[in-house]
Amino acid sequence: MTKRRVVITGGAVVSALGSEWPEIRARLKSLKNCVRYMKDWDRFKRMNTRLAAPIDFTMGEYPRKKIRGLGRVGQLALVSADKALKSAGIEADDPLLKSGRAGISYGSSMGSVDSLMDFYSMLMLNDMKNMSATTYIKAMPQTCAANIGVFFALRGRVITTNTACTSGSQAVGYAYETIKNGVQDLMIAGGADELSPADAGIFDTLFATSSRNDEPEKTPQAYDKNRDGLVVGEGAGSLILEEYEHACKRGAKILAEVVGFGTNSDGNHITQPDRNNMKGALELAIKDSGIDSGQIGYVNTHGTATDAGDIAESWATFDVFKRPVPASTLKNYTGHTLGACGAIEAWISILMMKEKWFCPNINLEETDARCAPLDYITGTGREIETEYIMSNNFAFGGINTSLIIKNC
Repeated sequence: MTKRRVVITGGAVVSALGSEWPEIRARLKSLKNCVRYMKDWDRFKRMNTRLAAPIDFTMGEYPRKKIRGLGRVGQLALVSADKALKSAGIEADDPLLKSGRAGISYGSSMGSVDSLMDFYSMLMLNDMKNMSATTYIKAMPQTCAANIGVFFALRGRVITTNTACTSGSQAVGYAYETIKNGVQDLMIAGGADELSPADAGIFDTLFATSSRNDEPEKTPQAYDKNRDGLVVGEGAGSLILEEYEHACKRGAKILAEVVGFGTNSDGNHITQPDRNNMKGALELAIKDSGIDSGQIGYVNTHGTATDAGDIAESWATFDVFKRPVPASTLKNYTGHTLGACGAIEAWISILMMKEKWFCPNINLEETDARCAPLDYITGTGREIETEYIMSNNFAFGGINTSLIIKNC
């Protein structure tokens, strides 16, 4: 069967960098991150980090009946999905969404934490006073996919990717495969996560968080000799993927094309990355794309600023490219947005590709000699004209993903 082409006709993010490209570009070019000292976190004993990259977020006007099942993570996801559809020229009442040929592929690390607390309070307090009809709807892991699907009355396939830090990139990849294989004509794809101190606590127990609490502007420092760990963030990213002929027939503006996707698992360790299997995911994406690695002009790296992660990822990348490919991470700006990062980073990488300018690795002062010799973009960024880019993400459980995107 002839595989169908899959293009991107819209996208949007809700992030600490902003939501609109001019605002995002300005923040990237300012070379300043979005990390803050979280004074409220001082109450947590034995937690080392006090750093995060929160968003000043208000949802705006939506029909209350249609959003009552949304916690914060669902709100972030819905707003980004709504903006992405509008950017693709599709309104909420478009018959296309109800045709059965449009679906959703969306993920997050978990549901809303406040609702999870209410959900479990029954067991702790022996009282259902905090429970309501929407408690589970807000807390369930598939809350983003389910609520967006209901809001837009989607009648097509629902794919939920709750794979921690690869939730967003797997969602885009699975949406791409779904359209490529003729199952759907259009997919809303993306990921979201809300900020919770528990997220920071999880990484803190692994000695993986930055504790430069007095210098939030200087951390995280992916690939730097003196990096001391990651910073958690929050946000959402949504892309509109569409079959090429379908997009052309409705007169959509085609922004980019997904040409390659690779995903695999280490099958080895829950939290320790495996260089060889990371490499394997990148190779799967390149094989799927049908291009040579030499045609890829930029790699958006996962770049968490953890010791094992940076070293394994950089060498996996070098093993594939066998050259110092230009590379940078957005996490030094936004913190680690967990389930959202794959979608946020893919969309912003597309916008940078169209701008022919790619952001630098801010806070990278002295590259760790243990990291591979990639071309880590520094300074004020880099002007690069390229037809193809790669965006990579890796998650707990040894889950590896890679996307290859072509400029259009």
